[in-house]
Amino acid sequence: MSGCAGYDAIAHVYEKLNSEIDYSKWADFIERAFDKYLPNRPELVLDLACGTGTMTRELSARGYDMIGIDGSADMLTQAYMKAAESESAKPILYLNQDMREFELYGTVGAVVCCLDSINYLLSDEDVKKTFSLVHNYLDPDGLFLFDVNTPYKFENVYSDNAYILEDEMEEDFGDGETEKYAVFCGWQNQYDKQSGICDFYLSIFEENGDSYIRQDEHQQERCYTKATLNSILEESGFELLGYFADYNFGEPAENTERWYIAARAKKI
Repeated sequence: MSGCAGYDAIAHVYEKLNSEIDYSKWADFIERAFDKYLPNRPELVLDLACGTGTMTRELSARGYDMIGIDGSADMLTQAYMKAAESESAKPILYLNQDMREFELYGTVGAVVCCLDSINYLLSDEDVKKTFSLVHNYLDPDGLFLFDVNTPYKFENVYSDNAYILEDEMEEDFGDGETEKYAVFCGWQNQYDKQSGICDFYLSIFEENGDSYIRQDEHQQERCYTKATLNSILEESGFELLGYFADYNFGEPAENTERWYIAARAKKI
């Protein structure tokens, strides 16, 4: 998902490049967390750094009133288009705002922030700004659910490795006419263990007749330890509820690649 980094080059192919994500099972986990940590399921939910809005639409279809915030206008354009095509009866409010500076008109019962968007915040100060705003806009004892890529993933999966992602897109021209074309993504990583920052250099190649159109993009993520996250959560007024390794609330292991984190907003 998109928090602060630009996604101009990949906005319209983002979901294809993340097609392995099972958003339905992830949403099941979110609802089980609601049942586990809240007296009642929330009516209004904020999807922070919502990207193209896949989770926003999934939760909307389950009956929640949804707000989606993202810092990328290109990603939100895709979210608007896909929301217009969806069968959800509930309208979704999308806001183009930086997650470090977002504003709402009132509080919400829960905030979700998916797909390592917190890792795109490159300093403790930016994380504190974001967590403090989330706390401010949550109801008393409201739930904050987010995930981060773990130190293990940065050091062993990202590292200085390179990857090639390949998929097929389909463009709808209306009147039942569609056209398929190939998309390739070349992905080179460069990880600095001292700063904890990993640079991602992406090149997107989209088939265009007998040739390909290339777009390049540079993104960065920062690795955060449990100690750092716990400290910032506490400073921001949260009670830590748990770190989980999967959608079944499993205990994280040394080789866990993603932590799913639950915290409660404590207010006087």
